[in-house]
Amino acid sequence: MSLIDGIARNALFKFDPETAHGLSITALKSGLVPGCRADRDPRLAVTVAGLGFPNPLGMAAGYDKNAEVPQELMRLGFGFAEVGTLTPKPQPGNPKPRIFRLVKDHAVINRLGFNNQGHAAAHGRISSHRPKGILGVNIGANKDSEDRVGDYVAGISLFADVADYFTVNISSPNTPGLRNLQTREALSDLLGRVLAERDAKAKRVPVFLKIAPDLTEPDLDDVATECLAHRLDGVIVSNTTLSRTGLSADPKMGEAGGLSGRPVFARSTIVLAKMRQKLGVDMPLIGVGGIDSAETAAEKMRAGADLVQLYTGFIYGGPLLPGRIVRGLSRLCDQEKLSSISDLRDSRTAHYAAMAIPD
Repeated sequence: MSLIDGIARNALFKFDPETAHGLSITALKSGLVPGCRADRDPRLAVTVAGLGFPNPLGMAAGYDKNAEVPQELMRLGFGFAEVGTLTPKPQPGNPKPRIFRLVKDHAVINRLGFNNQGHAAAHGRISSHRPKGILGVNIGANKDSEDRVGDYVAGISLFADVADYFTVNISSPNTPGLRNLQTREALSDLLGRVLAERDAKAKRVPVFLKIAPDLTEPDLDDVATECLAHRLDGVIVSNTTLSRTGLSADPKMGEAGGLSGRPVFARSTIVLAKMRQKLGVDMPLIGVGGIDSAETAAEKMRAGADLVQLYTGFIYGGPLLPGRIVRGLSRLCDQEKLSSISDLRDSRTAHYAAMAIPD
């Protein structure tokens, strides 16, 4: 960790996690955070779902919930940024406190509950200041919605003119009943309606599905079957986990919510590899969970990912982490004499897919 990252982390960690998050957004808006000086390396360029990414590292949804700083994130070295999760109506989310640091494990538990300012506010920001780079829009459903699938359709309809890709988030554990949309019958209905709305638009925007790392093997089979049947553009593996396996002793480890960070790496990578085998070589996959270095990013790709995303690693690694990871991937290309970082993909898929998903 650099001196700048260390100072930033120590300063922010003096505040509760949600206040620190707000301060980090403010710092990015102010221009106080230095950008990444790494030269663009053509070996890191990746084409996924018809989109050309300058490098495979993205900021996952959950950080920039209201589309306030996507351009500033890309200046840090991210190859793309995903905003949201966005719901049609603004909602406050669950009662505070609702974010908890597990510092020994470089992990976070959150039960935010899709707190955001709603579709209209985010769409207005994006339309007014369209970022130069690939922008993903992560869409969800309001907690009190009577037609949750309709909420996803509404997101597709509104953001189709500004999104480079969509993420349909049905895997957050913090909206009661949301994960039920991952069951086969519900998922078939969801994908059918969402993709029909997408196909009705003049611009064809890729749609990705974000799944949980807590699905069983039969669940994964069902998800894979529906994704292939509907010719989905890609799958993001994975969201946070309800498991607490492998955590160090911490009084906050029993807090309700989804766990993210280093402890999720193994579980999410195993699920990623299993999905690669179930979906085949052509379906784009984005690997998320426990990435905080060039090596962990590369390992996700070895397990089957075309692209990777991080969030919790950013909390512990600081604002210069994206640049370090991107430069590290370039060095890896040098060391392994790779003409493209994509050459790593699937080299360890069988290794991870053979493992059992942890309890």
